[in-house]
Amino acid sequence: MALKNEIAIFGGGCFWCTEAIFENLAGVRSVMSGYAGGKTENPTYNKIHNGESDHVEVIQIDFNPDQIPYDDLLTVFFASHDPTTPNRQGSDIGPQYRSLILYTNDSQKLSAEKFIEKLNKSTPEGQPIITEIKPLTKFYPAEDYHQDFYRRNPEQPYCQVVINPKLEKLQKEFANLLKSHDKNHQ
Repeated sequence: MALKNEIAIFGGGCFWCTEAIFENLAGVRSVMSGYAGGKTENPTYNKIHNGESDHVEVIQIDFNPDQIPYDDLLTVFFASHDPTTPNRQGSDIGPQYRSLILYTNDSQKLSAEKFIEKLNKSTPEGQPIITEIKPLTKFYPAEDYHQDFYRRNPEQPYCQVVINPKLEKLQKEFANLLKSHDKNHQ
């Protein structure tokens, strides 16, 4: 029986970080860094970071919902960045780093809305979630040198200082979702 796949699009700060996190999850077939959420045609990294584009750094996740439910992806997404800060994730500042979910079907939209509502109710004294939820209109793959950045550059200072702690948190908090714990992952 063929696996049925879905696409999820998340923006949660630098796509090098989010790509490194999500490609470790069982049921995730591939992750691609890119740009989405704006209106500018054919955005580039330079245009986005020079303020010439309204796109967000995002990842496109090709996943099998029978192996990893969309809600599990949402759990990891919200645990791996701060969805309460506008246009900022750590030292990465600008609208290209805003928290964003681009849904590819109505089920994803409903799940994301319910998930955020549940999070906001769980800590009413905390800051509200400001993650945008919008339909995906177009995904643009990032330049080749951004793809698999962590895997190809693990010794880079950014990877050591920013990405490694996120991966350690992933291994500690979500060990049951990792590919290393799924002997039959695709």
